[in-house]
Amino acid sequence: MFLKQYYLGCLAHASYLIADEASATAIVVDPQRDIQQYIDDAEKLGVQIRHVFLSHFHADFIAGHLELRDRCGADIRLGSRAQAEYKFIPMKDGDTLDLPGLRLQILETPGHTIESISILVFDLQKSHDKPYAVLTGDTLFIGDVGRPDLRASLGWTAQELGGHLYDSLHNKLLPLPDDTLVYPAHGAGSLCGKNISSDTVSTLGDQRRFNYALQPMTKEQFIRIVAADQPDAPAYFTYDAILNTRERATLEKSLEQVLQPIELDEVLRMGDTGSQILDVRDAAEYAKGHLAGSINIGLGGQYATWAGSVLNSTKPIVIIAEPGREQEAALRLGRIGFDHVKGYLKHGMGALAERQDLVWPTERVSPPMLAEELSSQDPPVVIDIRTPREWNVGHLNGSINVPLAHLQQRMDEVPHDRRIAVHCAGGYRSSIAASILHQHGITNLIELAGGITAWEAAKLPVITS
Repeated sequence: MFLKQYYLGCLAHASYLIADEASATAIVVDPQRDIQQYIDDAEKLGVQIRHVFLSHFHADFIAGHLELRDRCGADIRLGSRAQAEYKFIPMKDGDTLDLPGLRLQILETPGHTIESISILVFDLQKSHDKPYAVLTGDTLFIGDVGRPDLRASLGWTAQELGGHLYDSLHNKLLPLPDDTLVYPAHGAGSLCGKNISSDTVSTLGDQRRFNYALQPMTKEQFIRIVAADQPDAPAYFTYDAILNTRERATLEKSLEQVLQPIELDEVLRMGDTGSQILDVRDAAEYAKGHLAGSINIGLGGQYATWAGSVLNSTKPIVIIAEPGREQEAALRLGRIGFDHVKGYLKHGMGALAERQDLVWPTERVSPPMLAEELSSQDPPVVIDIRTPREWNVGHLNGSINVPLAHLQQRMDEVPHDRRIAVHCAGGYRSSIAASILHQHGITNLIELAGGITAWEAAKLPVITS
């Protein structure tokens, strides 16, 4: 038996390839949409990918089950409560996939979603009765459990799913042996939980001891604790969860259509008619000069998550990138199902060399410079676009907390007749915010370079709530 974890840092997503040498069979669990790495590893092992499992319909990314079906002929297997447009094999509690060297056994573990499953992995050379590992999807994370509040728009309350989650943990997972390896579908940084560890594997025994959600408590206490203080769910989560149930174009076909160079005049026309102009350069480069009206979401951060949070999932997208990075930008949008990229600005910012009238800068200031402005007779209004939890830990005196995920909906709280200073923790999110503010006509704007991290490093004061 062979088991490999693939970890995609920008989405904090873990997927798995499990192989049985004796039957030359491989299984992929919760694949990302760009599937070449699984195919390459299967070829190296001399096995064929014949089955693909989804632990549930993921909300934060588009899974690669259809890509593996079309490229490899793999069958798709889902929990028995799943409903989808494409053909799949429903797997109910206790169902198995038996191979000469390994056995996969299904545990139905609803809670994060109603169709969620966990997969027991038996290495038959070691034991026929004792599982080697359990792939827990988003039911059990390292240090946390799956949030139960993401299906409200589909008719499930957090209380209903929280009750199912409690039962799944206590009746299905906690009875497993302590040395069973726990392999989840997400790690730290994922918005599918609130306290996920940076570790990507653990044992059930360690989770039993250290995971706050597995400590002794009543079902009512559990529901209250796991539903509280969850991070904001990006707008695209429901979009992706539904798209994962549908027949759709594969990533390869989508990328063939989107990677088209577009002349500047056409980009301008598209922008005027509602297309979203997405500049994926680093925040510092964007600040030096960018196409007026563009939005900055840099490839160096949580690009896909923020793209899904602030971009419209239905409007066309045109990419502005450093030449050679257009493919990466479109691919990472494709991972969250944003296939409506129409192309990219030919020659990138070089296309604007003779059109400086279209180029806007963003004024970035150091912490001492901002502190000086704040002590003046007419100080700027400070907009802190971090989360409320971050803001409570420490913030600038008098700042207004408008989290980036809500900025577009709360634009009326931002004064249009005052100078604005915007900041985040380190400068990535504030560049997104500055570009959104510019789109809404707020140009008397400065951005704190390095965010509150730089402010505190300069020994400038913060207050706590």
